[in-house]
Formats: sequence, C-alpha cells, structure tokens
Amino acid sequence: MKTKLLHILFFCFTSSQLFAQELLPFVENYSKSNYQGDNQIWNVVQGNDNAMYFANNYYLLRYDGVKWEKYTLPNKTIIRSIMVDGDRIYSGSYQEFGYWFRKDAKMHYVSITKGKKVFDANNNEEIWKIFKFNNKIYFQSFNGIFVFDGKVIKEKQFRFLISYCFVVDNQILIASVEKGIFRLDNGKIEKVNGLSLLENNVIHSIQKHQNKIYFFTKKSGVYVFENNVLSPWKNDLNDILKTANINVAQFIKNNKLIIGTANKGVYILDLNDESYKNINRNNVLMNNSILSIGQDKENDLWLGLDNGIAHIEVNSPISIFYDSSGILGSVYSVASIPKGYLMASNHGVFKYENKQLSLIPNTQGQAWNISKINDQYLIGHNEGTYTYKNGLFSKLNNINGGWNLAKSSINNSYLQATYSGVVIYNDANDLKQNIAIKGILKPIKYLAQNRKNEIWAADNNRGLYRILYNEDYVAPKVDNVTQRSKISNDFGVKIFEFRNEILFLIDNSWYTFNSITNQLEANELFNANFKNASDIVTIDENHFMVLQDGLLYHIYAEGTKFIRNSIQEKYYKGKIINDNLKVFKDGNNYLLNLDDGFISLDLKYDAKKRPAVKIEAFNDNILVENNSKINHNSELRINVISGIYGATKPDLFYKINGTKDFFPIKEGLILLNNLSSGSHDVTIYSNDGLNYDKIANFQFVVAKAWYFSAWMILVYMILIGLILYLYYKWNKMKYIQKLKLQKEELKHQKEILEMELKAENELNSQEYEKHILELELQSKSSEVAGKSLSIAKQSEMIENIQNILDTESDFNKLKSEIKKAIKINAVNKHEWEVFETNLNQINNEFIIALSKKYPNLTPKDIKLCVYLKMNLSSKEIAPMMNISFRGVELHRYRLRKKLGLSQEENLSKFLLSV
Repeated sequence: MKTKLLHILFFCFTSSQLFAQELLPFVENYSKSNYQGDNQIWNVVQGNDNAMYFANNYYLLRYDGVKWEKYTLPNKTIIRSIMVDGDRIYSGSYQEFGYWFRKDAKMHYVSITKGKKVFDANNNEEIWKIFKFNNKIYFQSFNGIFVFDGKVIKEKQFRFLISYCFVVDNQILIASVEKGIFRLDNGKIEKVNGLSLLENNVIHSIQKHQNKIYFFTKKSGVYVFENNVLSPWKNDLNDILKTANINVAQFIKNNKLIIGTANKGVYILDLNDESYKNINRNNVLMNNSILSIGQDKENDLWLGLDNGIAHIEVNSPISIFYDSSGILGSVYSVASIPKGYLMASNHGVFKYENKQLSLIPNTQGQAWNISKINDQYLIGHNEGTYTYKNGLFSKLNNINGGWNLAKSSINNSYLQATYSGVVIYNDANDLKQNIAIKGILKPIKYLAQNRKNEIWAADNNRGLYRILYNEDYVAPKVDNVTQRSKISNDFGVKIFEFRNEILFLIDNSWYTFNSITNQLEANELFNANFKNASDIVTIDENHFMVLQDGLLYHIYAEGTKFIRNSIQEKYYKGKIINDNLKVFKDGNNYLLNLDDGFISLDLKYDAKKRPAVKIEAFNDNILVENNSKINHNSELRINVISGIYGATKPDLFYKINGTKDFFPIKEGLILLNNLSSGSHDVTIYSNDGLNYDKIANFQFVVAKAWYFSAWMILVYMILIGLILYLYYKWNKMKYIQKLKLQKEELKHQKEILEMELKAENELNSQEYEKHILELELQSKSSEVAGKSLSIAKQSEMIENIQNILDTESDFNKLKSEIKKAIKINAVNKHEWEVFETNLNQINNEFIIALSKKYPNLTPKDIKLCVYLKMNLSSKEIAPMMNISFRGVELHRYRLRKKLGLSQEENLSKFLLSV
C-alpha cells in the first residue's frame, strides 16, 4: 500500500512539471563566444558569395560556414542595417552610409557620405533600413529617406515620425507611428485611405501574400487588407501576438509565415493547416527577443537575436523532439502512434499526444525498448514487459529487462532478449502465450534466428552464444562461440541480420558462422565497407543505420553495393546513447533515439548535385593564392567553403599528394602542419553515397628551410673555405711551434737535469744538516732531562736540609750536616744557564706561537707554560722558578685567566694543543 502511494505521488509530481513538447526544426545557436562580437543583431542578409552577413552593433560580421570575420566602420559607429546588391553589402549607421566589397579574402569599406553634407549636424540620424527600388538605393532613418542613384544623394524628410518603409506592389509604403500608412509617389508623400485602424500603431512589417496585404503591429497583432477592407487577422495566433510584441515578420516558401517577437521567441505558422510552432528560450533559442529575420538560398532561417544568432532549418528533412526540462530523461527507444509518439526512457514510458507529454502511470523506472507487432506495441521495461494497444497500457508479464525484440526469419515468432535469457512469443496475436528457454540464465542483449531450434545470442557484457534447444524449449547445449574461436576481445558483441544472413560485429570487425568448420570467419563484404563500425541497427531488408568512426550513416543496400547517406554530426553530436542505438520506421521517416529526445529523419536517396566549393587558404593569416609559396615549417589553413549551411551540406573529403586514403573535411577546415619542402597538391572530393567525385584542387609550394636557401649555401661554402684555410694555417703554425718546442724541450731537459742534480745535492746536504740537528736536539733533550733531574735533586736536597733542621738540635752538628747536603746537591750557575737555553731551543716554535696568540703573556708566564707543557707538577716547577709551591699555584691561576680558560678546562692539555 505504501509503495503504491509513493508511485501515485511521484506520478502526480512529475505530471505537474510536464509541458507541451513538439517536433521542431533543427536550430544552431551562435553566441558571442563564437563570433566574438557584440550582443544585438540588427539585420541579417546572405551575400552573392553565399556568406551570411550580420549588422552587429559596432561590427559587420561575416560567416561563410567555416570561419567568422568581423569588421568595424572607420568612424566606429553602430551598424543598424545592411542590404545586398550584387557584390556590394550596403550598410547604414549613425550619420553614415556606404558599402563593403570583398578583396583578397577581406572586406573593404567605401563611404558614400564622406565629404558630402548629407546629414544635419543637429539631427541624430541613424539609418535603420536599406532597400532597393527602381534601381536606386534607399537609406531610411526614422525622420526621412536618402536616395542614392549611384552618383547623387537626394534627401526626403518626413513631417512625422515613422517606423519603417516597405516596398509593396511596386510602391513604397511608409508606416508612421501615429498617423497611419502613407505612400511615396514621385517624391510626394500621400496618405493611403481605408487604413485608419492602423493609426497610433507602431508597424514593424508590411508583407503581401496571396493577394492579401498583412500589417504586423508591435502591440495590436496582425491586420489583413483584402478586397479594400482592413480587418484583424482571423487566426488563433493573433491574440498571442498582441502580448508578444511583434518585431519582424516574413513569408517564406511552402506557404509559411515567420513572426519574430520581443518576448516570446519566433512563431513558424503553416498557413496550409493553420498549425504553428513556437521556438523560444524554453526549448532551443538562447533568448526570446527576435530583432531580425534573414533567409538563405536553402530557404532556411537566420534570426538576429538580442544576444546572438540562430540558424533554423525550416526546410530540412530533419526535426528534433527536445526536452529541455530533463523530465523525459534519456530516450532509449521511440515509436510513432496514431496521434503522436511513445518513448521509453530511463525515467519510464512517456506518451506524446496533442502537443502534451505525459508519463504513463506505473511505468517509472528504466524502459528499454518499444517494438510494434501488428497493431500493438511491446515494451521492454526494468520491471517487466508491457503492451500498449488502442490507448490502453497494461503489464504483460514480469520478465525483467526486455532489451530488444527480434523477429525470427523462419516463422512469425518473436524473440525477446532479457536480463535472464531468451523469451519466445510464438503467436503475434496473443502475446500472453510466451515461453522462456530453459538452460540459459544469462543477461542477453541481442538476438537473431534463421534456423529452426537455433538462436544466436549476444551477452550484455561479453560473449557470443549459439543456443540449440529442443521442442520442449530446453537448451541442453549453449556454445560460447567467441571463446571457442579464441577471440579474446569479445566485449559488446552486436548481432545484425542482413538478407537472411546473420553477421556479428566483434571488436570492430565483422564475422559470419561457417556451419561446416563450426568456426567464425571474417566477412569480406562488410569488413571492406564498414570497418571500425561501433553500432548497427536494422530498418528493413535493404536499409540500416551504422555508426562508423563516430559518424552516423543511413545505408541503402543495392545488390552488393551500399549507398551511403551521411547524417550530419551536428544533429546528434554528443547525444547518441552508446550501444543503445534504435531506429523506428514511421512511413518515410525514421525516428532515432537521443540523450534528450529523438530526431525524425526524412531521408530520400535523390541524386545529389555536384557541389561547387570555394577554397581560401591562409598562411600566417595571409591569403595564399593557388600555386603560391608558403613559409617552411608553418601552418596552412585551407577553408573549403560550400556556401551551404543546412541539411543538404555536401560530404567533402580530401587527398594530399595523391595518397590512397580519403580524409573527411570536418567543419570545412583542412589544417596542414609539418609539410616537407617542395610542391604539394590538395584535391577536394564530394561523395554521392557511392562514389568520390573530384570537385576542386589546390596546389602550393613549401619553401625550402632558411638554412637551405641559396644565400645560406653561399655562406656554407664561405665558411667551409674559411675553415679549410684556418685549418691549413693552424697546421703550419702547429708545425713551426712543434720545432720550437722540440728545441726548447732539449734546452729545458738540460736545465732540468742540471737542476735535478743541484737539487739532489742540496737535498743530500739538507738531509745531512737535518740529521745533525736531530742529533743536537737529542743531545739537548738529554741535557734538559738531566737538568730537570738535577733540579729535582736540589729540591730533594732542600727537603733533606729541612728534615735535618727538624731533627738535629746540636747546632754544630746541624751546621755540618747542612753544608754536607748542599755540597752534595749543589748546581752551579753555568749548568742552570745551559739548562734554560736548551729548554728554549727545544720549545722555540711553541714559545713563538704562544707569544703571537697571547701577546700579553710575560716571560715568566711563558716559562711556566713551557714547564706545564713538559707535564711537570707544581712541586717540581717551584724550585725551577725559585718560588714557593703556593706561588706556583697562584701563578697558574693568573695564567688561566690570561688564557681565558674556564674552571673545567685542563691547562696542560690546552697548552699541548697550541
């Protein structure tokens, strides 16, 4: 109950958002990002060169189907109007009018008013319309007309404010803003009687059609003048137009009327059945304000918008059903019904009738396929299989995921590919009688049958199966053919039935099954014609569609020949649902599903005319004439201009230098880079669906690289000669230097030998002296050691004397003992001097280094440092310095301060490092 309620709420919610949709002509929008100009497009015309010209505020725009060009007037004023007359494009702006002509692939401007006193300096005249009448060019402002006969300009001022002038029935009608309609006759302005209803109306167009004159007012709708009677237009559209603000109107071929409005887009009215289509911002237009209407030679429309340009292919065999709301979703299948269409989308099943789009109740979810069997429709859905007949929608069974339906070639049964295998419908009149083949539970997407009890099935993911089943619809054998044939890449296999032969598209190659060898074999016919195809779908016995190299082709098979009709990429670019391409034949039309709707194609195999193309080539933005030379290592842009913008645009290809392959020309541009020096030939071909026909040729020469030019070759020769001369001079100089070097070398060798002998002698002498000094050093070290020992003995003697003094009380004996100790340990003055001299010689380097590093040290400080370096104790140092032990300790303390040592640093170790 809860689920049902949710479905009802969802249906109500989605139904409230659905609005009228319809098949519309294809529309191409061009924004400022395309043409790089301004917003408003005031006028649109097609030149005799087939290019489209636009009055775009400060720019004159030109578009030839390949590239956009823009130009400004010398006085930089706004261009309000343009008109074609022969090879001239007349333009009107603020107090200025003149014409443009094309030369060397650029537009050039000639002012008609320059140097002439045409405009009153006090009036802000702007030329809003230009037209031709009786071989004279009329430039119209809101206050008057300037008539140019090719030499002289004549001015005719109005007594009232006007909107526009119109040429009707070989006369000029003037629409005033308040006073009604006037006629200009031989320079005289007279009021037209019987049109008083038009007074106080701004009239934006006057058109004659089928002996009726239509007056299109800005806010009062349309009036028709017939049999000398003016009355409101009796059409349901007229009431809508009164609130839409008509800006422009024009009758076109096939009895159609185009009305551009200020706020509701454009209306395309078919006067044959009074039906109309409204193209606006809600469907495909960029904005709703239509400022101007133009028509090309294909009878298609060009709209100048308040912000951009729209090309509407009203004469095209292709129509678009487009859902801008996103409610419809991606359409996976479409079929025509008596009053509209059925669409299977990822949002459910939708019905379009009487310009109303509605979701069929209880069909929410993924719908895959719609097939027509007799007078009813079978619909494969994620939730089961449904039927639609005589306006009634019902669920047939709970078989989920009916991807595709195929008719058997051996009887009137139908095969359905589902999530869980294959279902067979043997009776087309009673679809409730269906049988699921037992023994296969794989998700099958494509099916075909041309032999009894044998079905070919392609898995949704990978694999091709040959299913053999018995009369009880049991499949005891399911053969994985691709696996057995050792085809490694068997993802996304497609099955295509052509003239009772089943073909398989596997990894962009075509195969058929040989029942004798029981193996897959390559199919030469299809591989030769449809290599690199990614999808294919049957239409009927002789027609099918193929997606090849990203392009869509409608194919007509005539015997073993395939006639191609390419469908321009712009109609479906980025909108095809990969691996789900489906086509429904609706009389002479084909319905093709797209991401956001579908397209209807009326494809006929009429003989295609041989197109005439124009070639404009540019090198560094400079026009290159045929058989001209271009710079080496530069880019050549070849614009192949057909002058056709709609559905009949020819398929063009090119070859360069006679290569084997034909290359498609996309968007009319051939871009060539990295060309080798020398002559090159680009040949343009059209394709009529079967053969390539040469239609144009362009030849050019690529200049030699600058480093291969004649001047550079001369430079190379001079450089080579100079190098050879320098090499000769260098060799000669080198030989002379070699002789000199040999002489110098002999001389130096002699001197070196003498120096070596002298050095050897000096070295021997130095070694000898060093040896003597080492001996002397050893001797002095021995003497120092002896003296140190002697000093130590003296210290010992003093201690002995002290002990004697402490122990002996008899003075005479004491005196005798002291003299005896002094005599034993006495050191004479000469020995002490020798000791100090030797000590200084041994530590000479240390004393010099210490004095330089610490110049504030006294000789007594340095002497203490020498003793400390010898690792003598304070007790040993005291007698040598003739001071007490306490004096040595105090001296050490002062020395540490002078040396900047901390309490923790060892003084003796520090002195050893000096």
